[in-house]
Amino acid sequence: MAEGKVQIFDTTLRDGEQVPGCKLNANEKLELALQLEYLGVDIIEAGFPISSPGDFDSVSQIAKAVKKATVCALSRAVQKDIEVAAAAVKHAARPRIHTGIGTSDLHIKAKFNSTQDEILARAIQCVKWARNFVDDVEFYAEDAGRTDNEYLARVIEAVIKAGATVVNIPDTTGYCLPHQYGEKIAYLVNNVPNIDKAIISCHCHNDLGLATANSIAGVIAGARQIECTINGLGERAGNTSLEEVVMVIKQHKHLGLYTDIKTQQLNPISRLVSDTMRMPVQPNKAIVGSNAFSHSSGIHQDGFLKNADTYETIKPESVGADSSKIVLTARSGRSALAYRFQNLGFQFDKQDVDVLYDEFLRVADSKKEVQDNDLTSIGKQYQKNTATA
Repeated sequence: MAEGKVQIFDTTLRDGEQVPGCKLNANEKLELALQLEYLGVDIIEAGFPISSPGDFDSVSQIAKAVKKATVCALSRAVQKDIEVAAAAVKHAARPRIHTGIGTSDLHIKAKFNSTQDEILARAIQCVKWARNFVDDVEFYAEDAGRTDNEYLARVIEAVIKAGATVVNIPDTTGYCLPHQYGEKIAYLVNNVPNIDKAIISCHCHNDLGLATANSIAGVIAGARQIECTINGLGERAGNTSLEEVVMVIKQHKHLGLYTDIKTQQLNPISRLVSDTMRMPVQPNKAIVGSNAFSHSSGIHQDGFLKNADTYETIKPESVGADSSKIVLTARSGRSALAYRFQNLGFQFDKQDVDVLYDEFLRVADSKKEVQDNDLTSIGKQYQKNTATA
């Protein structure tokens, strides 16, 4: 893999589908998988085959249809899980099995009633089982965010020796602060002797709103894969948002990182996922929200109209969004009002706009947003009054 390339591992069809009400049928999954491949994602986590016959069938169909991206199936550290995952992806051009186990003390004791040594043995065994079927095996250390670094390094070294090609370091509960997560990745880079034989992957949840920041901290520290979903969909508060990490990497070129994502497709696929999974995107969502390129404050509007770079670091067209919008509210100023009148075909000078502004504010105070029909009515009435004066 080229230096600086960050692989994008999309888990919209697996972790994203775990959102209540977002269940997909096989045809919907297949359609989204093909669009994800077109978007340029490197790995598509197609599902959890052991979970149901329907999910097995979906993963199998995707494995047969996708030609460029790696198709990945999730499993627990259970032999039957791994066998079923292998059967589901056996027709893929690039198959991967994603298997693992919890490594934090809380998971080891409360979830498994086990010990660190027993969990280490199970981690090694599940990777060996998976390597019987595929050459590309990803190991996840669930709750790595709360796992002791020294023990985590022992586990990662052992699973790489057993054949893991990717090691996933999940912040499963979204607990870490960005500097903590970055330091955890750096610790592995510096303390796992065979770390050069595997790719480190970030899988961050958004329980505290830090998933994007943590993932970026991870790749700065040496990780080269980010696990994410379209629109940040996922368990509880969601996963790392694909569109956010991709655009952070693209905008901050000084990091020396890049992805192969076609960023002009980010808004179209966001809308497709939202419609297909019946999950609206919040208007203020970064990159793909309906208000992401809208300006309503007078100060912002004035600056934007003079030079768009004053309040936009991303061009709407670069992410496939509609053009920037000047939204008129009671907080808007004269420059925005003049701009909108001009777009409607009115030729008002500064003195006209000063007079019109008082009528505009009267209307704006009575409603959330002043629309074109409101402005047309105000403009025509002003022209009529001035013509008869």
